[in-house]
Amino acid sequence: MCGRYASTLPPEMMTELFHLLNQIDYPPRYNISPTEPIPVIWEQMGRRTIQLVRWGFIPNWVKDPREFTLLINARAETMREKPSFRDAARNGRCIVPATGYYEWMKGPDGSRRPYYITMQDDSPISFAGLYSQWAGPNGEEMDTACIVTVEPNLEISSIYDRMPAILTTPRQIDDWLNTAAIEPRDAAQLTMPLPPGALKYHPVGKAIGRADSEGEELIRPLTPDELAAEPEPRPKRKKAASGGGEQFDLF
Repeated sequence: MCGRYASTLPPEMMTELFHLLNQIDYPPRYNISPTEPIPVIWEQMGRRTIQLVRWGFIPNWVKDPREFTLLINARAETMREKPSFRDAARNGRCIVPATGYYEWMKGPDGSRRPYYITMQDDSPISFAGLYSQWAGPNGEEMDTACIVTVEPNLEISSIYDRMPAILTTPRQIDDWLNTAAIEPRDAAQLTMPLPPGALKYHPVGKAIGRADSEGEELIRPLTPDELAAEPEPRPKRKKAASGGGEQFDLF
């Protein structure tokens, strides 16, 4: 999954990089969390613009968003069939600009270490995304989006079993945004794991796990001494067996 990311591109750079018709003021962010406003890029009638939307996808058929599951990711393999994402895969594809993202690797002892992941050459990242323009029965309106995920490539497979779908060429970006001419089946072919060597990562401090943490310090690589100085994880208590049923993956 992708549940935290950074986006520090200046507005002027995003406008030039993605050939946008508008510009928004969005400060450098190093710890973007679900439900927060995020910049996304979409194309409507040939006009490519950037908008601020809520990170947490709400399909347009939902009656009450407060009673709907928070959807921050959509699996590329099933987005064309899942009721939540089917319409957006056809008509609501977008780009989520970023500079890096975070993932947590689980150790043998159950502890979880955050890593910051970027392109090998530190170039900007274009996540494939889906957006929805929800309208309520009383005139309420809300634009929302999620990030598409795929199987991990060689580097990321050692950290986690999913990764964001990253578009790396102008042609891929053009085709993903061109919902008028590119069918969902063909768009899905754009969301493939990156080849080995495309990404790099390093361990970062656990402050990234707090939603109120912010600043460039969050992406600083930890030194070996800092890693060694971290306290050992506490043994986990055994949970009492419950009579509940299985949990299912809705996405």
